Amino acid sequence: MSPTRRPTRTHRPHVPGRAGADEQARARHLDARRTFPPLPPRAEPGGSFALTWWGNAWVDALEDTALDQGRLARGRAYADRGHVDAITVTPGRVVAYVHGSRPRPYRAELRLRTLPEEAWDRFLGTAAARPEHLASLLDKDVPHVLAAAADLLPTVDDLTAECTCPDRGHPCKHAAALCYQTARILDEDPFVLFLLRGRGEQELLRALTRRSSVHEAEERSKARAPELDSLPAKDAYAGARGGQLPPLPPEFPAPQYPERPPSYPQAPDAPDPLALDLLATEAGVRAHALLTTGADPIAPLSPWQDAVRLAAAHPGSGLTAATRALYASLSRGTGRTPTDLARAVAAWRQGGLEGLSVLEEEWDPPAGPFDRARPALLAMGHPDFRPHRNHLSTSSVQLRLGRDGWWYGYESEPDREDWWPRGEPGRDPVSALDSLLGGGGPVPRPRGSAPDPAPQTPAGLKGSGLRPGPRESRPRAGLDWPRRPQAAPLLP
Repeated sequence: MSPTRRPTRTHRPHVPGRAGADEQARARHLDARRTFPPLPPRAEPGGSFALTWWGNAWVDALEDTALDQGRLARGRAYADRGHVDAITVTPGRVVAYVHGSRPRPYRAELRLRTLPEEAWDRFLGTAAARPEHLASLLDKDVPHVLAAAADLLPTVDDLTAECTCPDRGHPCKHAAALCYQTARILDEDPFVLFLLRGRGEQELLRALTRRSSVHEAEERSKARAPELDSLPAKDAYAGARGGQLPPLPPEFPAPQYPERPPSYPQAPDAPDPLALDLLATEAGVRAHALLTTGADPIAPLSPWQDAVRLAAAHPGSGLTAATRALYASLSRGTGRTPTDLARAVAAWRQGGLEGLSVLEEEWDPPAGPFDRARPALLAMGHPDFRPHRNHLSTSSVQLRLGRDGWWYGYESEPDREDWWPRGEPGRDPVSALDSLLGGGGPVPRPRGSAPDPAPQTPAGLKGSGLRPGPRESRPRAGLDWPRRPQAAPLLP
């Protein structure tokens, strides 16, 4: 008797990098539903329950709606002792079992309304417009500006608590314990807050990537090719037949900025497209520098300066797969964080190597332009600048004097001391402040002085990492600031 044969099973060939419909659906499900294991008891009960500003805002929304402070205190004690089981987060809901005085735990639930598409559109537009906002999100930080753009944080009427316990308080101690533990989760991963408002982390990053690509495409579309002198072929042929050739047209001028290389496809056994793109971009930029200046400014750079230059030369803001890999690789190689690299890239794009030096180095300027800066700002109606070495600061705006004699603008969230380069450098502090506050209205000018031209960044320059040449503007009335010498643009 022959043994019974088992029916053979056929398998579909596996295609690397191509997920099936079931796998894609499972990934979307996991992105929209996250479960966190029970958090351990707090080592030091008491004090602030959350560590981040958005975690504290979550706790404030609970405590402002509570009708009984005693229930809040008991819920906080439950959370301190770790009485909350695994927490499951889905759009608009947080659910967990909470152990009380009885053997059987109660099911507590928090509800939060999800955001409409209009609010998400405002959030995506605000985030894609500024590279430091994107870097902050990747570093698990939520800037105040982004939270305000979409009303991300809950208010007094947003949180609704439910529980299976017989207590009809609002909220009961079990729901309060769940809310306190959720604040600890939000401290560790602010993308949980985005999930509660309706979008998972991967969905949000994909949307930000698309919005950032559209923003860059719009900027590139504004660039125009230079008009070149040419000679019609029929005129050249007619001159040759008569024995006298017309003079040759002038040589083609060097392009103002190096062009971007073509896109390299992913192919089996082919080099990495990102590596090819970097090599081609590097070769083009250095060839452009040699053609226009006859020198290679890369040689004296340190490894960190060269890493910043490479990141600044690469288009994008760190959200596509290619730029995320580039930022991660350069950060690891230099021992810095992606946020450090993003901030340095912003400084490089503001002022090249000198802009990076202004970001990283404080120094004591001699008497002269720095001493005249505060009276000049005071005359323009800005009396709140405090001096410290080569810095003049308010709670959210800062001007830094570089060793090249130019002023560089910086911006921060109020009273956070998180300074990011912004605007174009100026020959005097007033013009630098004018560029910094360009989105918030012009800086007042003395009567009778002519306005400076609006600061313009050439469209072909944005995203390339090159710095523009110095901007020659009319000296302001009553000020005699030293002129910055004209110099060739640095490589990105």
